[in-house]
Amino acid sequence: MADRPGRVRQLRLVVEADDFEAALRFYRDVLGMPESEAYSGPDGAEVVILDAGRATLELSNPAQVRFIDRVETDGGRSDHLRVALEVDDAASVADELVEAGADLEASARETPWRSVNARLRGPAGVQLTIFQELD
Repeated sequence: MADRPGRVRQLRLVVEADDFEAALRFYRDVLGMPESEAYSGPDGAEVVILDAGRATLELSNPAQVRFIDRVETDGGRSDHLRVALEVDDAASVADELVEAGADLEASARETPWRSVNARLRGPAGVQLTIFQELD
């Protein structure tokens, strides 16, 4: 199965942002996700597609989510959908995102799976895990 290519060519997460310009500034300009496409439609419709690098779909059962929450937070609870973004320095990026308006839900900390993870709430209500792989 590993050597057989899948049928899905791209994972795209679609987020409705009431304050579109603020969300765009945060994710594109502060977090540094380059714009790959943008379209305008009738009645002020706007969409910008940002490049987030490689995409994966992480499926976890409730016990794993509870375990992740114990490790990554000080008692916080994951949303049903949470966006995890890999960066080179999780603590620095988390600090920068907080300065840009994100709410810190849990400071950066090392996990048992050898990553440093921080939990934030970004524009458009998106729960973010900013993580750095240590190995």
